[in-house]
Amino acid sequence: MMKIRVSKEFNLEMAHALYGHDGPCKNIHGHSYKLTVCLIGKPIQDENSKSGMVMDFADLKKVVNEKIINQFDHSLIINENYPFSLPGDEAFNKVHKFKLQPTCENILAEFYKRLSTHSFGPAKLFSMKLRETATSFAEWYASDI
Repeated sequence: MMKIRVSKEFNLEMAHALYGHDGPCKNIHGHSYKLTVCLIGKPIQDENSKSGMVMDFADLKKVVNEKIINQFDHSLIINENYPFSLPGDEAFNKVHKFKLQPTCENILAEFYKRLSTHSFGPAKLFSMKLRETATSFAEWYASDI
């Protein structure tokens, strides 16, 4: 049986600021991100409820929601060196401080790190794409490692 790629898209709203940036991205601003996660594998041929699937889309959704979406959707990501004092109220309970700049590239690298340790059964993580705007995105491919 040949290998097939299956992908699932996720939407999340996040704000970030690029500390020390020489343009408007130094200010806190938000994006409507779209994350695409692609797996590759041979469709399951067992006599079970998942027969014919590389991975059940519902199972993939559960994993990505648990490891990424639930933690990052409607959050703020800043560099740990950003001179920003967070008020102690509930409006700031989803703030992530990165050692690196929270660029689209580094956010995608963090998302990869969170998924790379998960076993997708016989399927493998093939690629990930994080779209920051309608015309800008970062991509990761397993073949690039």
